[in-house]
Amino acid sequence: MPHYGDYQNQIYGAGLQGVQPRLPVDFATLVERATAAMPPQVLTYVQGGCGDEWTQDENARAFRHWGMIPRMMVDTRARDLSIELFGLTLPSPVFMAPIGVTGLCTQDGHGDLAAARASAMTGVPLTASTLSNDPLEDVKAQCGDTPAFFQLYTPRDGALAESLIGRAEAAGYKALVVTLDTWVTGWRPRDLNVANFPQLRGAVLQNYFTDPVFRKLLGKPVAENLREAIGLWGANFARPITWDDIAWFRSATKLPIALKGICHPDDARRAADLGADAIYCSNHGGRQANGGIAAIDLLPGVVAAAGSTPVLFDSGVRSGSDVVKALALGARAVGVGRPYAYGLALDGDAGCAHVLKCILAEADLLMAVNGWPTVAAVREAGAQRV
Repeated sequence: MPHYGDYQNQIYGAGLQGVQPRLPVDFATLVERATAAMPPQVLTYVQGGCGDEWTQDENARAFRHWGMIPRMMVDTRARDLSIELFGLTLPSPVFMAPIGVTGLCTQDGHGDLAAARASAMTGVPLTASTLSNDPLEDVKAQCGDTPAFFQLYTPRDGALAESLIGRAEAAGYKALVVTLDTWVTGWRPRDLNVANFPQLRGAVLQNYFTDPVFRKLLGKPVAENLREAIGLWGANFARPITWDDIAWFRSATKLPIALKGICHPDDARRAADLGADAIYCSNHGGRQANGGIAAIDLLPGVVAAAGSTPVLFDSGVRSGSDVVKALALGARAVGVGRPYAYGLALDGDAGCAHVLKCILAEADLLMAVNGWPTVAAVREAGAQRV
């Protein structure tokens, strides 16, 4: 039976033929290589966080004060990392978190398509962002048989919101991920210092520019009126979401709905009571608000309050061991963000797939060594503050 950890055997086997990996297998070297390769303005957007980036950095650091205790004399030769989510059986608990500038991370400007192909190559679901350099239908088509989710920044115009949701459902996405914390952007010094906001230059707006409702609102061809189209996008980008909107989302789609950005137990409890299909614990990787508690430290409280409602998690995940710790603290599925963006920058779909394979291999081997043959065993083991 093949396991994700077998990826290291492939690497060692290739080494016997004198072939070393084209890309690093560790996050620190990945960052170093990607920093040298990415265009400066794309790099600042991908790497940047809010304020002095304390929360962004703490998201990653906080994983270090959670530890797990191994169990011995357990036969882990056969391991099963599969999970159930949104009525689907997924081969692993890892998914690609939405990133608004994925499209800019590859040299050809089609990073969204490359990420989708990496999803097809690895079986890791992609959460496609509303902000994309390619239409959501084209992105979904590249995912192959791997399920994909669609992340929504809810436009102010209701008809436009319904159009985007309807297109995602028609394209075959399996869930709608509604971002709650981004109706206005946080204070991001790296971007401000270079006066660069890619969307205001027309980047990653193809889901809007190809939308029939958006084009009707514009009333003229996008290509001939780019500045007006960008202005219309800015006027409609997103609106604050309140609890009263849950009923509207239910009326707009049959897709399962995940609410992204929930960090407080009371909010998790209320979301579950109102029938959210999943609660997505995330602080946007520290990009939207600074001064907050690391997301991984908030996860146990959210899980406890959510009851039987599954909890997705991202923010600060850099490795397979981070994935396992999040699972141990109750996450049903764990999102990876910046690491796969760096993989895209270095080698397109193959680079993205390599990063995902490394994360899965590390998680699988950690479970093998520590006596946890299944995700359920990881959750039973739990994690402790150290």
